[in-house]
Amino acid sequence: MSARIRIRNRIALAAALLLASGAAWSQDLLIRNATVHTAGARGTLPATDVLVKHGRIAAIGKALPAGDASVVDAQGQPLTPALFGGITDIGVEEVSGESATVDDALALGANAADMQVRPEFDVSLAYNPDSVLVPVARVEGIGWTMLSAGTRAGGSFIGGQGGAVRLDGSLDAVGPRALFVTLGGDGANLSGHSRAAQWMLLDQLIDEARGRIAPDSRFALLTPAGRATLAKYVGGGGRVVVRIQRAADILRLLRWSKQRGVKVALLGAAEGWKVAPQIAVANVPVFVDALADLPADFDSLGATLENAARLHAAGVKVSFSQFSDASHNARKIRQLAGNAVANGLPWEAALAGLTSTPAAALGVDGELGATIAVGQRADLVLWSGDPLDIANVARQVWLDGHAIPMRSRQTELRDRYLHPDDGLPRTYPDAAR
Repeated sequence: MSARIRIRNRIALAAALLLASGAAWSQDLLIRNATVHTAGARGTLPATDVLVKHGRIAAIGKALPAGDASVVDAQGQPLTPALFGGITDIGVEEVSGESATVDDALALGANAADMQVRPEFDVSLAYNPDSVLVPVARVEGIGWTMLSAGTRAGGSFIGGQGGAVRLDGSLDAVGPRALFVTLGGDGANLSGHSRAAQWMLLDQLIDEARGRIAPDSRFALLTPAGRATLAKYVGGGGRVVVRIQRAADILRLLRWSKQRGVKVALLGAAEGWKVAPQIAVANVPVFVDALADLPADFDSLGATLENAARLHAAGVKVSFSQFSDASHNARKIRQLAGNAVANGLPWEAALAGLTSTPAAALGVDGELGATIAVGQRADLVLWSGDPLDIANVARQVWLDGHAIPMRSRQTELRDRYLHPDDGLPRTYPDAAR
């Protein structure tokens, strides 16, 4: 191995170790002459500079003095906050077909009759910041995601809790937890094969959390820890993210959540456009899959590519999440947003749906750089062009003002197998030359 390659590898290793440590170190940075999409009140600022000091945005304006900061010439290209990757299993799922590497759901019961309702289950405790999926998402401009507690046989239609994680190498989730619930046809097999039974069970669970059913009752469904956890989500104390599709089910959820004092968000809502005014009045945010254009089941017969646009037009706060291999293909979140724009959603609203809107909906806007504003964390992405056009790529990602290595397992495989024809077998890495 040549001295040049050894030096390069040491630099890359040092950068990776620094990032993985979650160290607060960052170099002062001036990004000059960018088209700054703030995802906030200031909108889009052409030919604008952004100055970063100590990991925070210190100034935004024109012709800012660099001082001792390193300078990046954006050449007019777009600068955005680091993007939300959707509600995923990044870091708790490695190989979807290998159960030993998947830790996104709880199954304590042997069969449906042994339903275990454990809202105290927190999937973020299994998060692995060294997952190979983290850099794969990060080099595509994804700065954070929300871990979801899923459902499976032997569990419950109440999956448990998840937390937002920054893809910066840090171990712990940030901000408050969210409780994940699956209603409608998707959860019926975990509620006695009846969607009607879900409302009966939800009412009982709320009564248990409020102490109206004795803990030692033979009908009780919750453990003491479960009661304490669920109580945090009653009275608007935390966000309950509900996977739900059918318009009629959504209306029942809006009515139930108001009566019970539960602050909900909708995940999926394929037929949400049918009841968009009611969702808006209830001030409930929605995470849509903007590629869902065909009915996947009887709950989503009204699916349409215009769902996001119609919801937004009614005043609903719209964000995005995928339902097909979201963890391994988090990069496709940009395609969802771009597809929504192609079907009527305003561009600025689509960008907000990848940045400020989900951060506010999940209660982590104070923990993340979800907008470009003075005082915010410098979680930034410089793009080669419109970030909602998948023909463009992230030129550089900064988290807390630190330039992350634009490398992942996928880029390393690309470089290994696509090197120029130099007489060596195509599987040879650089070190063999």
